[in-house]
Parts: sequence; structure tokens; C-alpha cells
Amino acid sequence: MSWKVLITARVFSTIGKPALQALHDAGCDIKMADPSGPLSVAALATSLPGVDAVLASPDKYSAEVLASGAASSLKIISRWGVGYDSIDIGAATKQGIVVAFTPGMLNETVADWAWALLLGIARRVHLGHQSVTSGGWQNTWGHDVAGKTLGIIGCGRIGQAVARRARGFNMRVIGYDTQPSAADCGIEYVPLNQLLRDSDFISLHAAFTPESRGMIGRDQLKQMKPSAYLINTARGPLIDDEALTEALKTGQIAGAALDVFSTEPLPADSVLRTAPNLLLTPHQASFARETGERVSLAAAEAIVDLLKGRKPRWVVDPNVFSVSNLRAKLNS
Repeated sequence: MSWKVLITARVFSTIGKPALQALHDAGCDIKMADPSGPLSVAALATSLPGVDAVLASPDKYSAEVLASGAASSLKIISRWGVGYDSIDIGAATKQGIVVAFTPGMLNETVADWAWALLLGIARRVHLGHQSVTSGGWQNTWGHDVAGKTLGIIGCGRIGQAVARRARGFNMRVIGYDTQPSAADCGIEYVPLNQLLRDSDFISLHAAFTPESRGMIGRDQLKQMKPSAYLINTARGPLIDDEALTEALKTGQIAGAALDVFSTEPLPADSVLRTAPNLLLTPHQASFARETGERVSLAAAEAIVDLLKGRKPRWVVDPNVFSVSNLRAKLNS
């Protein structure tokens, strides 16, 4: 049996060789999206016909796309990474399409990047680099990190990894989560208003849901210290871009560092491009070679497993295996 596999995850041009080999060895016919994802609804309509599996970036798998004739052969969406908010999971299950992901594999890498952004914006590393590479020698004042208070919004696996790193900086760590974890990682859970008020640094690691959209807006930014910093490596829509830009321009907060955005790539006319004291990176938190290779291979193995009649290790909705119209054939 041979499956046609569409790869939309952009990392495969650089660190995907072991994963590609696994797919080739399983007899898969591989098609690379050009350009790579995330693909829009319109782009998926032209890319999905005849495709059995997608090794996916955050492509827009709406209910309409999943129920369309273009996706009639699709059996599995294997998501490169953790987030799957771009996929209508209920609709996928209804159509008998398996959605796999790689939970836990990006925890340490994303936590490292959150700290890179925190330290970079607090000490204005990017401004020093810009000054020297442009021929100057301009020093810029920032703020200390050690001994300060770190607030973590969303205290799941990545949030806890960020908290563990704070111990080396002798920081007080406070957290807010709708379902606080009992894990011993040094987090003191407090109400959101207290976290906003007390934190010197706030790092976002919350899941994106309809309820969490814009959870950091004007009212929340007004509660932060003028010397505080906001870091986001979770999802762009958690922050109101207009409100953050205004807060930075008026000095309401000291700075922010963002790796994720409501629209990616960041539009040329985004208001964020006009904001001072802002460090921006292109959704780069997971771009560590060793981790990238492991995640790529795990995402490919999910496709190979289903192709060979096995249930993939990590599936978003295991109920899909009980639906009568499951598109893949499992070994009995």
C-alpha cells in the first residue's frame, strides 16, 4: 500500500531528513507544499485532492475543508508540534480523520526561547547588536532579572519548564491557570489581577481558545507595572495588538517580546511594527535542530503507524477510532 503524503511544515527543507527517510521507507509518495504552510483554506482546496496524509503546519483545517471533496482521501493530519487550534477536531472526528500531534516534545526548547526573549528584551540585547553592526557604540539601559518576580499565565508543561529555569535567577514565581497543576516546580498560584499587578515579567503559555482570545488587553496592561515586561511564545491572539502598541508607545509597560502573532507572517502594515521597546521573532521558539529532528520523526511515524494499521501514539481525539466511517484501516 502506498500513501500520498503532503508536507506543509516548513522545517523539512532543513532538519527533516530522518523523517523523510521513514516516510520513503514506508513506501509513501511525498509531495512538498510550495510555498510551505501554514496553508489557507483556498490553498488546501487545491493541495489536498488525492492526499492520504498531511504532515502539517498550522494550516486552516476548517469543517468545510475537512468535509470537502478535495479532502475525501485524507486519513490523517499529523501536526508538527503541539498546537492544533487551526484544526476543527470535532469535524475531523466526524469525517473519520485522525489528528495526531507531538505533545511534550517542545517543552524545553520553547522554555529556552521564552527565556531568550525575556533576557533579550530586559537587557536590550537586540539594540546593542543593532548599534554595533551599524557602526555605532550606543549603550542602552535595561532592567535586572535576578531576584525579580516572574508571572506565568498558563502553567502547563511549558509554563512549568519556564518556572524551573527561574530558580537559577532566584526569582519569585507566581502563576495563573484555570486548572492549577500540583507539580512541584516552584509556582505560587494567584488570581490573574494579582499576577498582573505584582509581576516584573509576564510570560504567556496559555492555550488559545475562544475564551482566551485577547486575554491581555487594555485593562490588563493598565494593571502591569511601568517597569514590567510581557513575553509571548504561546499564541498571538492572546494579546490585543492595538492595546499593546498603545501601552508601549505611552510607556505604560517597559517592553515586550513576541514570537507569535495573530496573523503570520506578520503583515507589513501591522501596528506592532511601529511600537518601541518591542523585540519580535518569526515564530522561532521550536527552531532547535535536535528537537526539530525528533518532532519531525515523531510526526512522520504517526503517519507510518496508521498506514500500517496501527494507532499512532499521540492522537488528539482517540474517539475517532470508534467512528464507523474511520478512513484508515486498523489491524484487528
